[in-house]
Amino acid sequence: MSNAVETVGGPTRRVRQARVAIAAVFAVHGAVTGSFATRIPWIQEHAGISAGQLGLALAFPAIGASLTMPLAARIGHRLGGRLGLRLLLAYWTLALILPSLAGNLFTLCLALFVMGTAAGTSDVLMNALGVEVEAKMGKSVMSGLHGMWTTGALVGSAAGTLAAHAALDARIHLAIASAVLTVAGALLCQGVLDVRSAPDEHPPPRFALPPKSAVIIGAVAFCAVFAEGASLDWSAVYLRDVLGTSPGIAAASTTAFTCTMAVARLSGDALVRRFGSVKTVRTGGVFATAGGLMVVFATHPVMAMAGFALIGLGVSVVVPLAFAAAGRSGPTPSQSIAGVATITYSSGLVAPSLIGGIADATSLTVSFGVVTLLALGLVAGAGVLRSR
Repeated sequence: MSNAVETVGGPTRRVRQARVAIAAVFAVHGAVTGSFATRIPWIQEHAGISAGQLGLALAFPAIGASLTMPLAARIGHRLGGRLGLRLLLAYWTLALILPSLAGNLFTLCLALFVMGTAAGTSDVLMNALGVEVEAKMGKSVMSGLHGMWTTGALVGSAAGTLAAHAALDARIHLAIASAVLTVAGALLCQGVLDVRSAPDEHPPPRFALPPKSAVIIGAVAFCAVFAEGASLDWSAVYLRDVLGTSPGIAAASTTAFTCTMAVARLSGDALVRRFGSVKTVRTGGVFATAGGLMVVFATHPVMAMAGFALIGLGVSVVVPLAFAAAGRSGPTPSQSIAGVATITYSSGLVAPSLIGGIADATSLTVSFGVVTLLALGLVAGAGVLRSR
């Protein structure tokens, strides 16, 4: 998907409109994640499973995504970016309803596997079109696009917080959210760039090993996305089980986390231009580490919520900067970016299950001790994102 039907050059009105459209698509994608995350305690209780079993179930999105993400490039190659994204985004928004219908561990694992296939394929194609927009704009926009994803997650989690506070059945809540987001996604995809492959271009390979440079960059991004995924999926459970808060207040912790993520990502491009990638990530690592310590030693829900907010602030810009660094790291930027994307995405999906496994063996407090150590890794590894 290397050639576009748009004319390369300065940002035309069409390109600017496409930037708005793809930003809104990012927000829709994030709203699905935010809606789901706030209802995880309800889904766990409805399925009648333990923290360890929930952790096992939350591994299945990673399995589904890892098996099907390579297909996204082929779908885009065959159908074009616009139609391919419209279909995959609808697949993702419709899959939102599935976990709330699960009545036991097996059906929940199956539902989350399907969600993983939808999340992974739509995410890959969405980011590919975002990169096309960035190239045509001639300036960095990826941090802002990821900020819109987090804004969407914030809106979804806020609605989920209200639904949980009102004790609304998650099956009703997620069915309404799924319908609204499916319609919105279909309309918004009309405005994205219709990127198409050249007639003589070979289909993308099914699998390609990332270069060593991408693996090193991906390791830093892994730390950030692990902390993000753990906080997003387990913050509500942490406040409920460790600190004994109500479902409504527990769900609000997810909102606090996504709020700081959104603010930091939306302002991330300006921060990087002023301070540079390394200093920005290193400072963020300090904030995330401090936030992790606040969560671990929290004796009151407010302290834990503030800790989750600091984690969100600290890890917010790492992934967009990792993509940018990957593009500079080798002779084949697309392969490097794909490698980093695979590592980071897998980290975000695997993190919740590993947190659950550690919690089942020890406690959720110990689990977030591990998150804190990984946040500290951002301070040590930020140098690999240095501009060359």
